[in-house]
Amino acid sequence: MDRSELCTEEEISALVYGFYDRVRADATLGPVFDTHIDDWDRHLGIMVRFWSSLLLGTGSYSGAPMPKHIALPDLAAGMFRQWLALFHETTETLPNRMLAARAEEYAERIARSLWYGYQINNQPNRIPSELAHG
Repeated sequence: MDRSELCTEEEISALVYGFYDRVRADATLGPVFDTHIDDWDRHLGIMVRFWSSLLLGTGSYSGAPMPKHIALPDLAAGMFRQWLALFHETTETLPNRMLAARAEEYAERIARSLWYGYQINNQPNRIPSELAHG
């Protein structure tokens, strides 16, 4: 299947906005995001471009998420697991099941990559831990 057949920009916007509604309402993640995001409209626009680039190959996103995330203080594996849980809750509501499955695959990779990068940069003398529950 051609990536352009996977979903529409509107479906990606629904995914992004639905997900971040959950994040902002979450007792653990909401305060972290609100502390570091000054302009939610701008952030959501960036996230729509990010996911469009991943899912549709639009190339509309250009950025480097790793440096922003590794600079955050006091992140823990449980936060990344919660982020994934909220993402999964969001994808469960999507009628487009192929989009949901593909987005889930990317979300797992993103969370794992950001968690590894965070650990390597903030705890360079420790072996990075997995995101697996525990």
